[in-house]
Amino acid sequence: MKIVFMGTPEFAAVCLENLIQSKYEVVAVVSVPDKPAGRGQKLRASAVAQLAQENNIPLLQPEKLKDAVFLEQLKEFNAEAFVVVAFRMLPKEVWQIPPKGTFNLHASILPQYRGAAPINWAVINGETESGVTTFLIDEAIDTGNILLVEKVAITPEDNAGTLHDKLLAVGKHLIVETLDGLADGSIQAKPQDSTEVLKAAPKIFKEDCQIDWTEDIEQIHNKIRGLSPYPAAWSYIQKEEDLKTFKIFKGHFEKTQNDVALVHSISFENNQMLIHLADGNYCVEDLQPEGKKRMSVKDFINGIQDKSHWKVK
Repeated sequence: MKIVFMGTPEFAAVCLENLIQSKYEVVAVVSVPDKPAGRGQKLRASAVAQLAQENNIPLLQPEKLKDAVFLEQLKEFNAEAFVVVAFRMLPKEVWQIPPKGTFNLHASILPQYRGAAPINWAVINGETESGVTTFLIDEAIDTGNILLVEKVAITPEDNAGTLHDKLLAVGKHLIVETLDGLADGSIQAKPQDSTEVLKAAPKIFKEDCQIDWTEDIEQIHNKIRGLSPYPAAWSYIQKEEDLKTFKIFKGHFEKTQNDVALVHSISFENNQMLIHLADGNYCVEDLQPEGKKRMSVKDFINGIQDKSHWKVK
């Protein structure tokens, strides 16, 4: 089968690389236009675009997906299926072109966690299981008929980064399995279950990443895991009148009942940074103070002279 692949970030590029090495012929790649990046604001191609160029695969980078010239170019490749991974929402004019359909790889067990950030939200919500789903694209976002699903366990040690890597390792192979099924007709697309209570996975903004220290300590821990390493949970830290921000990437907690006067204060002992909360103590392991690089808590503590009167806000 001839395939057109559509995607943008590194996650999609790894899937494309696996597809290039498969028995299927990638006749074209579609990605976003090059964008200014870095201090010099030089134009930089997406990870998917770079991979297409390295493999001499025809690359299309349309500004608008309904552009008549772009649509005509797509049709001329005579692809039997389009594969989409981490790309833009496709108009019907695009996804209805190939005879065997256009399918997307989504990093959750659909219908749960539809949206832009399924990996983060699964960990933030304390899930113990996630997965990848291939589904046929339709008019709405992440609602099309399901082709294949592969489940993955989320361990207490996982964060968004490690879960991303697990799902990618499974997902790149699920794409090829889905193409196998479409090629020989062995896959029967099934409608998504509409009776469940659905958990969403909307795009995450900076304000969503602020830690609310009044929440349950386990919720706080899951939020830190679910936003690590990117975009990272953050908080205000106060030393007397000095108020700054810092990011937390890793930590652990111990449940206990703290005195009201101790809540939200920070203590430094035995190379540990303990944030005292109503229902326990959160031990920070890895952080990034405002204006500095990411560092271990030991290095952070070594740089502090006065360790009294610290608290979180």
